[in-house]
Amino acid sequence: MIRDGMNAPANTFASHLKLWRKRRRMSQHDLAMSASVSGRHVSFLESGRSQPSRNMILHLSEILDVPKQGRNAMLTAAGMAQIYGSRPLDDAELAPVRRALTWMLNRHMPYPAFAMDRHWTIIDLNDSARSLFSAFGVAEGDNLLSTMLENDVVQNAIENFSELAEHLRERAVLESAYQGGDPVLDAFAGRLDAHIDESKAHEFGTLPPFSTTKLRVGDQSLSFLTTLAQFGSANDIALADIRIELMFPGDDETTKFFAEPHEKREA
Repeated sequence: MIRDGMNAPANTFASHLKLWRKRRRMSQHDLAMSASVSGRHVSFLESGRSQPSRNMILHLSEILDVPKQGRNAMLTAAGMAQIYGSRPLDDAELAPVRRALTWMLNRHMPYPAFAMDRHWTIIDLNDSARSLFSAFGVAEGDNLLSTMLENDVVQNAIENFSELAEHLRERAVLESAYQGGDPVLDAFAGRLDAHIDESKAHEFGTLPPFSTTKLRVGDQSLSFLTTLAQFGSANDIALADIRIELMFPGDDETTKFFAEPHEKREA
């Protein structure tokens, strides 16, 4: 399994910059060309011989696709104030975001949709997802990965759990790498290893373009594929971390299942 391997403490802007450049597999020349600055300037920034301006820090962070909390850390290391906050979703200023989130979830009916944070804790669900998940004792506030790893009822209901675990492991590893290393996601990835049939496993990075989740609900076998959405240009850390997962039927039988009235499906 791939691991970042570069999580040593970095207490200066120079060490932060070098670390993120290596994480993004860019040379000093590549970064300089992308930033329209000289290679000498990038070299001096990484050695500490030059001190960056706030605008330069944000410019390089954008090119390196550094997450918001990483940008705050770079600013702090350079002796500057942080600029990205983290507010709860019920904050008054985020009311338009909450309305947009609710709109997306509701408009995805009759198919399941839910929102979760970076560590896969469920924030909100539409009625279809709430009904589907409640059959397995899963609700808002639960952690989806923990539930799948610890709840035998959920594991037994997922008919292709080993295949799904492989996709989830790679996704956790990639999301951790993007964040510059996330111990929670790394721990999930390690726990998922135990549920993968290595005789059928793929090399890292060679998985099929998508995977369906095959879920047995009562005597019905349902198949789902999912797509993820995030808020673009979010300047709030918590908001940038929200993932909206939209579930779509993966076969005709699942399409027919959700075409039936909710009351009939419950019966």
